[in-house]
Amino acid sequence: MNPSSPSRLPGLDTLRAIAIVAVMLFHLGWLLPKSFGPVSRFGWMGVDLFFVLSGYLIGSQLLKPYLTGDKPSIAGFYRRRIYRILPAYLFVLSLYAMLPVWREEDGISPLWQFLTFTENLFVDYSIHQAFSHVWSLCVEEHFYLALPLLIALLMRRPSARKTVAVLAFVVLFGIVLRAFLITHYPDEVWTGIYYPSYTRLDGLLSGVALAVVRIFRPAWWRPLMQRGHTLLLSGAVCIGCVVWMFRKHDLGNNTGSPMWGVILGFPLLSLGLGLITASSVSENGLLARVRVPGAETIATLAFSLYLTHKAIGHIVMQHFPQITLPQGPGSWLLYVVTCFSAAVLLHVAVERPFLRLRDRVTRHNFTCALENEMCKEPAL
Repeated sequence: MNPSSPSRLPGLDTLRAIAIVAVMLFHLGWLLPKSFGPVSRFGWMGVDLFFVLSGYLIGSQLLKPYLTGDKPSIAGFYRRRIYRILPAYLFVLSLYAMLPVWREEDGISPLWQFLTFTENLFVDYSIHQAFSHVWSLCVEEHFYLALPLLIALLMRRPSARKTVAVLAFVVLFGIVLRAFLITHYPDEVWTGIYYPSYTRLDGLLSGVALAVVRIFRPAWWRPLMQRGHTLLLSGAVCIGCVVWMFRKHDLGNNTGSPMWGVILGFPLLSLGLGLITASSVSENGLLARVRVPGAETIATLAFSLYLTHKAIGHIVMQHFPQITLPQGPGSWLLYVVTCFSAAVLLHVAVERPFLRLRDRVTRHNFTCALENEMCKEPAL
């Protein structure tokens, strides 16, 4: 018996592919024509989509054992996350640490901030820093660390009312905290609000809420799964409202700070992305029914693309200015080929071997646990 995760869902692969492409367009938007400006400008929303997907998938993974009276192994969960994240991350981090030519910016945070996943809490984002996009991975790591412990605590005496209260508290805490920060520190709106984990819990919470409904409230979940198009349209409306809220804000240059967008935009965006995520796994949702060519491949390479695309873009620009500076089709093709080639190399050489090792270790531990349980059974 293989205890690994269930087969891939095309809708989730499509969303993961959209998320990483949006992030890349945002970071490498300077090489795109002006007509792509709106797409690149709001590409930062791809990070929030990653948060929602992580909340849904990780939440489902941790909550599902409780349906059969089991408890997830917290140590096993941490071990799987280590195999999944650390090998590729530490390899790329070593390139940043040892090869200055790899860095897309001259400055870089101290190594200990990257090793402790606290870069998003201490870095000075008013100064351009290399590997700065790792802030979102720091948020994810804090989530991976805290969620299993929180679930274990809540499931000691499970209560729907208590779960709703915790979810509502997290949402309200984020709204109040962002309101306080933007009121008292308006000049540091993005360094103090956009990057720290404690102000960016909305997307993760949205995904976890979906997982809770799916696992523990199937009577609510089934009707949702029959309304894929409604979910998709509702999510698009929410995202459209957020785009309107941030229409005068240039995130890349840290200029402008529409107050209501900062305070309420993130939870509204997370709600919209959560609705779209639900649509992607629904019975009649467009994203669930249509397999987008290449989406699974891009989704598989998403983590490697995330780690390497900014450095690769910088290296290509430095070494091939005659192709990249005109910003024409040749430069776009060159960036696509080099970014995806680097991601494939990282995935094949580092990510995939450790994922296979993780699966072997998981199967071995599962088999040993099963044998131990059989030994405890009384003889007939």
